Amino acid sequence: MELIDRYLQAVRKHLPRQRQDDIVAELKANMESQLEDKEAQLGRPLTQSEAEDWLRGLGSPILVASRYRPQQYLIGPTLYPIYLYVLRVVMAMAILVYTIVSTIIIAVNSPEDLNAIAAAVQRGPGVLINAAAWVTLIFAALEFVAARYPEKCPSIAGLSGPWSPSSLPPLERPNDGVGKPRSYAHAVAEVVFGFIFLVWLLLIPDHPFLLLGPGVVFLHNGPFELASVWWTFFWWCVALNVVQLSWRCINLFRGAWQRRSRAEYAVSKIFGLISIGIVLGAKGGACVLLKNPDVNRAHYGAALDSINKSLHLGFLVVGAIVLLQLAGDVGGWLYRGYQERAASH
Repeated sequence: MELIDRYLQAVRKHLPRQRQDDIVAELKANMESQLEDKEAQLGRPLTQSEAEDWLRGLGSPILVASRYRPQQYLIGPTLYPIYLYVLRVVMAMAILVYTIVSTIIIAVNSPEDLNAIAAAVQRGPGVLINAAAWVTLIFAALEFVAARYPEKCPSIAGLSGPWSPSSLPPLERPNDGVGKPRSYAHAVAEVVFGFIFLVWLLLIPDHPFLLLGPGVVFLHNGPFELASVWWTFFWWCVALNVVQLSWRCINLFRGAWQRRSRAEYAVSKIFGLISIGIVLGAKGGACVLLKNPDVNRAHYGAALDSINKSLHLGFLVVGAIVLLQLAGDVGGWLYRGYQERAASH
């Protein structure tokens, strides 16, 4: 029955990855056995409404999957999938921001001081631990409020409440979209935190401390300044996030949130390549400038050249990786399309 397959597909997305196949096989065997018994009692196949009532009695997919997860003491099974996704996003952002800030501070103050570089590396784990602690604390508080005061958080408590089997997503084909299938909670979290990230980006022009942290003081007082190409790069990054967030909102509204579409993937990669190309195309390769070149060139000229060469090489490597990845994916899509057409003839 297709409804069972759709139900099991939804359950799979919330199961521990290492045990997904075994658990789904066990659930499928049990459900098919129950279905046969019900149909034998009735002497006919179940109708669509009867099948939906039966699945509704088994519980929502996220609730069924939670029985196979390890006991979560701080964060329950309803919020746990969202917690894992948010934790990964926040950790990645923390690494990115900390790397940028540390690079700027070291480049401005002591580009050749190995002790400063070692100290920055040693502080990295502490930054990640703090980020993880804050995310865990926030979700633990949400779990507490949802459990103690469900009337205050109906949208959270409702994830394990009444649900309709008719709302289950359609079965996915192996070649649909890009990447691994996402759960509904994952898709919602992407939209929510995508919006938060976009707001954070838009606040940076007036509050550069949000990106640079203490490095903004050194940037104001130091001999270096950022070239205008960074503003163009920044607004392209904003445009990329607007496109991604709009696409995800539309997909969520249309019920097409299970996977990223190939078009969304390709457009995002192209926007990223354009942003990288803008930096690589900076006039004379100068991404960082001297505020007073006539005065400071003799003292800081070597450091300036080193910074610009490092930035150019870094963006060149990242651009090459993104381009090769996009070319490989497009080539794979074309090849699979050719195989499917050949098999159909």
